[in-house]
Amino acid sequence: MDSRFIWVVLFILCAAAGLSSAAPATIDSPDGSVRVAFDLEEGRPKYRIERFGRELIQRSAMGFVLKGGRPLQGPFEIGSVHTRTFDETWVQPWGEKREIRNRYNELAVSLVEKGKNGRRMDVVFRVYEDGVGFRYEIPAQNGLERFEITDETTEFALAGDPAAWWIPAYNRDQVEYEQLYRRTPVSAMDTAHTPLTLETANGLYLSIHEAALTDYAAMQLAPAGRNTLKADLTPWSDGIRVKARTPMKTPWRTIQIADDPGGLITSYLILNLNEPNALGDVSWIKPGKYAGIWWAMHLDLATWSTGPRHGATTENAKKYIDFASRNGLAGVLVEGWNRGWDGDWTVHGDRFDFTRSARDYDIREVAAYASEKGVGLIGHNETGGAVPNYERQLKEAFALYEKLGIHTVKTGYVANGPRLQRIDGKGEKAGEWHHGQYMVRHHQKVVEEAARRRIMIDVHEPVKDTGLRRTWPNLMTREGARGQEYEAWSPDGGNPPEHATILPFTRLLAGPMDYTPGIVGLRFGPERPRNRVNTTTAKQLALYVVLYSPLHMAADLPENYEKYPDALRFIRDVPVDWEDTKVLHARIGDYVTIARKDRNSGDWYLGSVTDEEGRILEAPLAFLEPGVKYTAQIYRDGKDAHWEKNPYPLTVTEEPADASGVIKMRLAPGGGQAIRFVRTRP
Repeated sequence: MDSRFIWVVLFILCAAAGLSSAAPATIDSPDGSVRVAFDLEEGRPKYRIERFGRELIQRSAMGFVLKGGRPLQGPFEIGSVHTRTFDETWVQPWGEKREIRNRYNELAVSLVEKGKNGRRMDVVFRVYEDGVGFRYEIPAQNGLERFEITDETTEFALAGDPAAWWIPAYNRDQVEYEQLYRRTPVSAMDTAHTPLTLETANGLYLSIHEAALTDYAAMQLAPAGRNTLKADLTPWSDGIRVKARTPMKTPWRTIQIADDPGGLITSYLILNLNEPNALGDVSWIKPGKYAGIWWAMHLDLATWSTGPRHGATTENAKKYIDFASRNGLAGVLVEGWNRGWDGDWTVHGDRFDFTRSARDYDIREVAAYASEKGVGLIGHNETGGAVPNYERQLKEAFALYEKLGIHTVKTGYVANGPRLQRIDGKGEKAGEWHHGQYMVRHHQKVVEEAARRRIMIDVHEPVKDTGLRRTWPNLMTREGARGQEYEAWSPDGGNPPEHATILPFTRLLAGPMDYTPGIVGLRFGPERPRNRVNTTTAKQLALYVVLYSPLHMAADLPENYEKYPDALRFIRDVPVDWEDTKVLHARIGDYVTIARKDRNSGDWYLGSVTDEEGRILEAPLAFLEPGVKYTAQIYRDGKDAHWEKNPYPLTVTEEPADASGVIKMRLAPGGGQAIRFVRTRP
C-alpha cells in the first residue's frame, strides 16, 4: 500500500478524534528513497522517517523542558511551512575525499504556541539520500531572551529492536570515550554515547549522531521504552543541560542510512551539515605523519616528569628530529617538555606552564634545530583537566609557538568522570564532564585562538567530533576512543583484535581519529611483561589506511623501526591526504577493507584488517584507473603469522595490477594486509 495513502487515512482518523491540527508536512530525499513526515499530535511536534516506504523511525517526540518556565513542547500551531532544494559540490582542503556533493531537500516548519503571547520555535529537516539531519531554531523573541534547558525531549522511536554497537556514557572511573564497544539489541542498552551504530532486522545500517556541536551540550542516547531512545544532554555541575540565549540553533540530530556498513563510512552527511570554511586561506594547513617522544613513556622506558629518565630532553628531541628528517616525516611531538609534570599532574594540572621549558629542555634550541632539518615541532599542552589554568595562558602560549614556528599543538584533558575544572560565579571550583557545554565552549575557544596563530590542533580526551573540521579546517584530528596506548599498559590486556574492525563503523563515523598506529615492536620487555600489541605487523601497516586521520603517528621507537625496515618503508610511503575513498569489504566486528587514492599522485593504497579469525578475501581492483598499469607493492602476513602466537612475520612482494584484476588476500588471525598501487612510469 502506498505510504502516502496511509498518511492521509491516519490524518483523517486523527482529525476526527481531535488529535491533530494539521496534515503531515512531508519532504523526500532528492532520489525519493527517504521520507520525513512532521505533524502535531494534540499540538505536540512529532516526526517520523521511512525509507522506500518502510518505517525506520516511528512517530517520535520533539521539544524542550526549560527551567522555571513552561516546557517548549506545545501545544503548537503550524505558522508556516517552507521547502527548498540544495545541490552543490564543495572541496575539502584536506580529507578522506576531495570533492563532496551536498544535495538535499529541506523542510522548515515554523511553530507558534497556542494562546496569548505564544512562543515561537522552528524545526528544520534536511533529507539526503544517505540520511536525515534535523535541528531546532528558536528565534529572538520577548520573554525568551535567556533561558536554561533542563531536558531535550527529542526521541528516536526505532521500528523493531535493531542490534547496536555502543559504549556507555557517564563512566566516572575512566576517560569517557575510551571503552571497548558492546554489541546488544537496543532493548538491552544503557545510556550510550554517539555515534550509535545499528543494524536492523531487514539488513539496513543506521548511525545516530549529531553535527555542528558548538555552544550546546553533547547528546547521549538514553533508553525510553519500546525500543525508543531519547536525547540525553550532558549536564553542567549544577544540573542545567544548556545555558542559552535567543536566537539559538541546536546541533543537527543526524540519522545516517546505508544498505551495508561500508555505506556509513562513505556518507558525508555530518560534514555537509556543518558550515563552510570560516578561515579563508588555509594553505598553511598541512596534513602529515609525525614521530614523537611518547611511546617510551607508555612502556615505562622514560618519564614525563623530570629526572634521570626524563624523555623530553633537548638531546633526545634532536634524536627524534633526525629520525623524522631521514624518513620524510613531517613532525615530531615532544611530550613532557614543559614545567608541571613533576608529582601527580592528574591532580595538580593547575601547575602546568605552557611557555616555560623543563630545565633539561630548551624549546627555542629544539625549534630552531627542527627548522634546520625541515621538520615541524609539535607542541604538547596537557592540562590535567585544569581548564582555567590553560585558558589563562592560551594566548601567550600560542603567540610563543607561532614565533618559534610551531604550527601544530596536541592538547590533552586527562581526567576521569566529571573532573574538568571550572570556576563558578562564587570563585569556587566545580567539576564538569568532558562533553558538556562548558567544554564545548572551551574547545571552540582553543581552535579559534589557534587559527589566529595559524596553528593546527590535535585534541586528546576531546569532545566528540561533529564535523566542525569543515568550518575550522585547523581542527585536524582527535582521540575520543581507546587508541593504541592501551596496548602498552591496560590491565585488561589492551585492545582485542576486533577493536580495529569496529572503530571505522562507530567512532570514525564522527571524524578522524589519532589512533597512533605503526607499532612494530609488538612484544615488550620486562618493563611490561603482561602487555603486548594484539595485532600482526601487517595489520599495523593496514591501520594507516583503514583508520583515517590527517595527522598519523609513526608511534614506535626509532630503534624499533631500524630493526624492521620493510615496515618502515610502507609507513614512509603512505599518505594521509586522500582524493577518494572506497570500501571493498565491511562486516562490523569481523573485517574491513578500504582503498584510498593519494591526493597528490595517481597512486592508490589499500588496507584490510580482520579480528581474531583468519580470512581469505578477494579484492576487486575496479577502483584503479582503467587502462593504467600499476605495480602492487604488497605487505602481507607471513605464512605462520598469528596475532598472539607469532605476530612478526611480514612478507613483501610486488606484482602487476590493473583495474580488471582481483587480489586474493590471506589475513592471519588478528592480521591484515597493506598494499600500495604505484602507477607504472615509462
